[in-house]
Amino acid sequence: APESLMQALEDLDYLAALDNNGNLSEFGIIMSEFPLDPQLSKSLLASCEFECVDEMLTIAAMVTAPNCFLHAPPGTEEIALTCWRRFSHPAGDHFTLINVFNAFKAATANPTDPGNNEKWCRDYFLSCSALSMAEMIRAELVEIMKRIELPISEPDFGSEENLLSIKKALLSGYFMHFARDVDGSGNYLMLTHKQVAQLHPFSSYYQSRRIPEWVLFHEFSISEGNSIRVVSEISPHLFAELVPQYYFSNLPPSESKDILQEVINHLAPVSATKEEQK
Repeated sequence: APESLMQALEDLDYLAALDNNGNLSEFGIIMSEFPLDPQLSKSLLASCEFECVDEMLTIAAMVTAPNCFLHAPPGTEEIALTCWRRFSHPAGDHFTLINVFNAFKAATANPTDPGNNEKWCRDYFLSCSALSMAEMIRAELVEIMKRIELPISEPDFGSEENLLSIKKALLSGYFMHFARDVDGSGNYLMLTHKQVAQLHPFSSYYQSRRIPEWVLFHEFSISEGNSIRVVSEISPHLFAELVPQYYFSNLPPSESKDILQEVINHLAPVSATKEEQK
């Protein structure tokens, strides 16, 4: 549909993938080297700047591969939730996926016993085929990074600095996937349109008592009950720091936008001082 095509071009423009003539920019050409959604390509390239490439490669592979969490058979739901809590990360689902992938790699490190892979995944209600595919996707992304001579930072997952860097890299590509809990009960209103969504049942926040107010999400699914999948908490200050102003100015009016505008106004004098120092 023409509307969909125009929206796609507008999204590419927000991601700085197009030049003033509507052709791919130099940055867009590099983005197109990766067999990923444009937002994910942008986040992966941004991770070079924020020095969290190793972690972002894992996230990119895990969200590109099929969902690794299996639907628990009737009567075993609580057991599955207990198993998944072992991987849960307080910063959100993107970080939980890193924990799952790292645990899978560690548990299946013995190549002489491939049956152990299946057993470990069954024990934790995880899909072995999905995790194996994520492993292959990640290896392919690493090869592309090497081919186009992009730096791959050393793993540093877990440090506060690293967690912040990952959030910045994610926001660089997914600032259009930002939502706010409007009533404290997990009803998230997305900034781009006035659509309300709930957390997907596989989210680590779904069974949690603490529901974050502002989140970044990987995708929105109408078919799965208007839910947002792969969700991580992001502060409005971080959003205000990284969001392109021309994107923000085109957002429809909302209470969430007003709150963010106040944050941006508060940050503006600090940003001006930094520019003067530069």
